[in-house]
This record gives sequence, C-alpha cells and structure tokens, in this order.
Amino acid sequence: MSIQHKRLGKHGVLVSNLCLGTMNFGWQTSEEDSFKIMDHALELGINFFDTADVYGWSVEHGHTEEIIGRWFAQGGGRRDATVLATKVYNPVSRKANLKEVNSDGRSLSAYKIRKHCEGSLKRLQTDWIDLYQMHHIDRDCPWDETWQAFDSLVDQGKVVYVGSSNFAGWDIATACQEASKRGMMGLVSEQSIYHLNNRMVELEVIPACRHYGLGLIPWSPLGGGLLGGALEKMQTGRRMGEGFEKEVAENREKLEKYEALCRELGHAPGEVALAWLLHNPIVTAPIIGPRTIEQLESAVRATEIALDEETLKKLDEIFPGPGGEAPKAYAW
Repeated sequence: MSIQHKRLGKHGVLVSNLCLGTMNFGWQTSEEDSFKIMDHALELGINFFDTADVYGWSVEHGHTEEIIGRWFAQGGGRRDATVLATKVYNPVSRKANLKEVNSDGRSLSAYKIRKHCEGSLKRLQTDWIDLYQMHHIDRDCPWDETWQAFDSLVDQGKVVYVGSSNFAGWDIATACQEASKRGMMGLVSEQSIYHLNNRMVELEVIPACRHYGLGLIPWSPLGGGLLGGALEKMQTGRRMGEGFEKEVAENREKLEKYEALCRELGHAPGEVALAWLLHNPIVTAPIIGPRTIEQLESAVRATEIALDEETLKKLDEIFPGPGGEAPKAYAW
C-alpha cells in the first residue's frame, strides 16, 4: 500500500493523498472502532483528517469532534502527526445549551466564526485547527467581516489555514480577491462533491482552484456508495434504502458498464473511482469515510492503481461529465 504526501494546492503544507473523513464516527462507527481506524490511518501514512462541528448527527452535533479529542488526549504524538481540518457555518445544537440564533442558524458572521471555533477547539482538545473551512457560502455576510474574523483567529494561533467547501467558482474568486486586498493568504482549499457520476465542478470550480492555487478535496468520491459496486451488492441481497435503490435504478445502464469495466481491470469499483480522482492533478486528496478497517485498507489500495489513457477514455464514455470547462463546454 502506498500513500503519498503532496502540497495542499500551491501551499507548503504536505498532506496525504487520501483524507480520512470522520462523518461516520460516533453514530455509524463506535468510538472504539473510530480510534482503531484513526490509529491505522496514521500507520498507513494518512495524516490528513477531516471533520465538522455538526458531525455526530443523531447523537449530538459535535459528538464526532469529541471522539477525535479523546483520541488526541491519549497522547503518543497523535495531534502533532495529524493535519486537522474542521468546518463552520451550519447550526450546532448542543444539549447543554439554550437555543441561540447565532449558534442554531447558518452563517459566516464574525460572531459565529469566533464562537464556533472556540467550541471546536474544546471538543477536539487541541490549541489549534490546521485547516478551518467554511462549510458553505454565506452571500449575505460581507467579506470584510468574514475575513476579519478568520484573520483574527490566525493571529491568535488558533487557525493555520482557511478553506472553503461547497463554493461556486465565482465564490472562490471573490473570496480570494477580497483576501488579497487585505494582504491575506486567502483560501488554500475547496472541498466539493466530485465523483465519476457528478462532474459539474469541472465547469468552473476546478478552473478556479487551478487559477488561485487551491487544493481540491472531493467529498462523496463514491457517490454515496453508487460507485462502490452497488449492483453487485444488490445482487447479493444487501438491503439498501429506498432512495438509494431508486438512484441505482436510474443509473443502472451506466453502472452495468462501469462494474463490467472494473472486473476487466481486476479492481473493486470503489478503488477505481478513487483512482480516477487521484489521476486529476488539481485533486489533493479525496475524502474517504470508512466505517471499518477493511474499508480503509480498500481505499488505500486505490493509491496504487494507475489508469491508462484507454481506461480513462472508457470512463469518460460511461460518465461523460459536463463536456469540459466553461465556457467551451457550452459555447463556441
């Protein structure tokens, strides 16, 4: 198994080419198994961990951060070995708190950024966040306010880098230009949905990342399981949700061709989907969300798969995408 470390976009920090997503920790994966996954990830060379202040879902917002914090608290150099990313924007409802509009709403106000950063630091049991990401765009809040809040956190040593997530291409451009006017580093990364069956970011988000030197961190690289051998799993009688079964039915023709191609290649469908993303030089690290050690090791195997031009062409034929970058994708 081979994990490589590369720069996050044009920036100096080195991160693994797979990012360990922790969204399942605490409600789909037990705390004990979460600890084992994080320990094994470090053993495999994965140093880039991603979480968010809302993860924990049905248990409690922030529960996943608490699990990571207790894992750090074991010591053994875990915190220093990890490039830690978390997020701010969404409501964070905590059982011990009274309902409060700034915590329980969505925004990127200076008030919320400061307050939620402090909450994340306490739950994570750390003094700093390596990559603090805006979980979504807030177009009603002025960039003067948002960048001032992040700049203050950087000055205090609580945040090292700032990233975005779910931004449009023009949001990335605006954020970077506004930061540049203030003499700030600006965005270092964009975390966006990107997989073989959803390639819309190729229109404008990827060109924006290339222009401004952002590293792209794709989330849902397997399309919520669609690209992880969905047809084969259904044939073995594995139960799926009604919504997922509908999505499989809508994409059956593509999936039949895709899974047949994967059998020809001799690799699991999920591993091929990850390898396709890793082939893109703009991609820094797809976010993997293993629920088990076996899923973690399968994801790492994808880093050793080299897809030749013929295979890439076949994948483009099955999943054609938007037709390239804007405006050439739709204009002369």
